[in-house]
Amino acid sequence: MKIWLDGGLRDSEAARVSVLDHGLTVGDGVFETVKAADGKPFALTRHLDRLARSARGLGLPEPDRDEVRRACAAVLEANPVPLGRLRITYTGGLGPLGSDRGAHGPTLVVALDGTRRRPDSTAVITVPWTRNERGALTGLKTTSYAENVVALARATRQGATEALFGNTAGRLCEGTGSNVFVVLDGEIHTPPLASGCLAGVTRALTIEWTGAKETDLPLDVLARADEIFLTSTLRDVQAVHRVDDRELPDAPGPVTAKAMRVFEERSGHDLDP
Repeated sequence: MKIWLDGGLRDSEAARVSVLDHGLTVGDGVFETVKAADGKPFALTRHLDRLARSARGLGLPEPDRDEVRRACAAVLEANPVPLGRLRITYTGGLGPLGSDRGAHGPTLVVALDGTRRRPDSTAVITVPWTRNERGALTGLKTTSYAENVVALARATRQGATEALFGNTAGRLCEGTGSNVFVVLDGEIHTPPLASGCLAGVTRALTIEWTGAKETDLPLDVLARADEIFLTSTLRDVQAVHRVDDRELPDAPGPVTAKAMRVFEERSGHDLDP
């Protein structure tokens, strides 16, 4: 495998980041995951826009978008896979063993691994921990991901592929790596950004392409929604057939199925919407 690290391609065995990198020591970094089919990235411009927003939110220098594009193209060319997960990681770089940043400048890593198309439906759980909709990192896609690791591990132990969070106000927020949508009386709703959820790229496209409404929703809406689905870079639109102990045996329901078709058609016609 070839990995881009700070200006060029390296063999995976030779691609090494310092143990003093701030992304490792204190989680001072941001990242994006981009879907790539047959060597072509999907919605790369939107992902780079969010990478820049996240970097600004952490106070990091804005990444050089031309360099990131070159890095993505080089990695995709060097590692041909039918369906891939392209990971862009941008950290604070070398720093002290504390929260203060160093003066060496950021670290940029771009890597790729193969993946498979997701099933049409999945199971999810809710977790007792909350998203802080007023936190310093709210809305930023940072490498401080341990909270998501813990929640996803619980979901895996319960036979699910995603864990859903409420926020501190008891409102529905998001998953560990996805946004959540519900269908109520034939209409699609998703929590607003004010809930503390990430501004997902697939979320935004789904809202644009289906007319979904951003609605402040209680967490218990999951117990009564007619249909539930998730969106993310690698899930696209994926139906939920079980949430906790509640079964939705007809998933994907008709509204979700239409959203899945619309997303597949629209994304197939425009790789950088």
